[in-house]
Amino acid sequence: MTRASDRVQVMTDSGEMPAHLWMPEAGSGPGLLLLQEIFGVSDYIRQRGADLAEAGYVVLAPELYWRLAQGPIDESAPGAIETAMGALQRLDWDTALEDAVASLEHLRAREEVGGRAGLLGFCFGGGLAFHVAAVDKPDVLVSYYGSAIPGLLDLAPDVSAPSLHHFGLADQYIDPATVERIRVAVTDSGAPVRFQTYEGANHAFDNWNFALHHPEASAAAWQATLDFLHRELPLQLEASPA
Repeated sequence: MTRASDRVQVMTDSGEMPAHLWMPEAGSGPGLLLLQEIFGVSDYIRQRGADLAEAGYVVLAPELYWRLAQGPIDESAPGAIETAMGALQRLDWDTALEDAVASLEHLRAREEVGGRAGLLGFCFGGGLAFHVAAVDKPDVLVSYYGSAIPGLLDLAPDVSAPSLHHFGLADQYIDPATVERIRVAVTDSGAPVRFQTYEGANHAFDNWNFALHHPEASAAAWQATLDFLHRELPLQLEASPA
């Protein structure tokens, strides 16, 4: 059973955007902005929010489709891809970027977070997280198969946060040549980068509620994600030597 989230509101230039907030058992910790796939803040995304809170983070997942009056889409249902792609085509990228930046600022300002906050996004959210990292200064970036990244590579030098990228090498939307082009661009940026690929894994391989789920790649990538986060965004800062 997925751990329940609290409903909160993020102030934007067009009003209050609904978002989901998960708190760790400690009641405080570094923040992670969790950015959705094209299916919205689905059961899968909510489970990942709960997982990250269990790992010690304060997690915020904004409903980026809020302006479209589009709720979460069941990715296992017939026609889910067509519904999700229709929603994505109606979403203005620049507005979604502004909403995501506002969400990061909201999270960073929360008393329970204390100023340290990073980004984790899947698919659509993985590309959006990359763009947010280029225009803001998060503490870390984790991107799973960021679908928009191939069109954003000119921003790679602006991403200064330590980052971790996951891509499947059987991705039907991002071919191996494009994955390699992304790897070269992000690793040449000068920022600390980990770039992991998974043989036989398709797009959205982490989503267990979707037809392309790859259990082995999902497990390996998630463990790498937790290890990376605990190293680059530790739950507690080490005390400075006297």
